Amino acid sequence: MAYRLDKNKILGYATLIMILMGMILIALGAFKYYEIAGWGFTAVGLGFFAIAWVFNALKGRV
Repeated sequence: MAYRLDKNKILGYATLIMILMGMILIALGAFKYYEIAGWGFTAVGLGFFAIAWVFNALKGRV
């Protein structure tokens, strides 16, 4: 059985991975590196959320 990934499924999986990585980075910034480095981890995690939002908006349009 061949499993085909079209562009919408790929964008969906990319969105899911980006959201998971964003949550992991925010959690690292909040719980492990709570000093100055935590702000960087949190900012990058929010950036991952923004990119995931763009990927989600592109589904069906590309």
